[in-house]
Amino acid sequence: MASEFNTILFEVADKVATITINRPDALNAFTMEMCEEFDQLWKQINTDDGINAVVIRAADGRAFSTGADVKSGVSADQATNPFYVKDPGDYLGPRSNHCWKPVIVAVHGLCCAGGFYFLNQADFVICSDDAQFFDPHVSYGMVCGVEPVGMAYRVPLQEVLRISLMGGDERVSAQTALRINLVSEVVAKTDLWARAHSLASKIAAKPPSAIQNTVRAIWEGLDMPRAAALNHALRLCEIGNPKAAQELDVDAARKAAKTFEIR
Repeated sequence: MASEFNTILFEVADKVATITINRPDALNAFTMEMCEEFDQLWKQINTDDGINAVVIRAADGRAFSTGADVKSGVSADQATNPFYVKDPGDYLGPRSNHCWKPVIVAVHGLCCAGGFYFLNQADFVICSDDAQFFDPHVSYGMVCGVEPVGMAYRVPLQEVLRISLMGGDERVSAQTALRINLVSEVVAKTDLWARAHSLASKIAAKPPSAIQNTVRAIWEGLDMPRAAALNHALRLCEIGNPKAAQELDVDAARKAAKTFEIR
């Protein structure tokens, strides 16, 4: 199954939806049109029971994404009402769109500035060995704010600050990104897309009620005090476990031969 958009490619196979950012001539920078297409797409993915996992990648070229396409006039305030400000990044991510299907982001080449929006709402990120990460906002006299705040949920604070304050004067290599927990795995560029799909397929084969309530428990828990997060997670277990048991032959799964990778 495939759907047509102007700035992204979308297809589904093996219960995995693959989204390809498709503006390689503009370093896969996002426009408001892309934001609106992602907004539509997350709604579509959220209601499609044939999709159990998602991969976000980018068309081949120098960059995964260099963030907002400033030439097209993308900015934080897209409204004429001065009391209404919506970050364009809110359109791009699954969590800000209340989609709890697991998302893997596969990064190649340059990923900078607003490109971090995709990383910050991913369940985990893998990258190719040519990937480089940086945020040049301060080098151009702009506050580096939303992207590093999101990044701070997965990367140590001093690393977030170093990326934010060094601006365009320093880039994080794939190996450094692995060391600081920005990504979870580095592979050869030729293997990147296949590896991302393989990981997503293994997740998609598991009971969706178990997977999606796990994602929701963890992400929503980040915005709660510890005790509230634990109570919320317990409630989602009570909701998700009985339904997941209907989606899987648990006894057969326990008796099946175990195969696994060691990471």
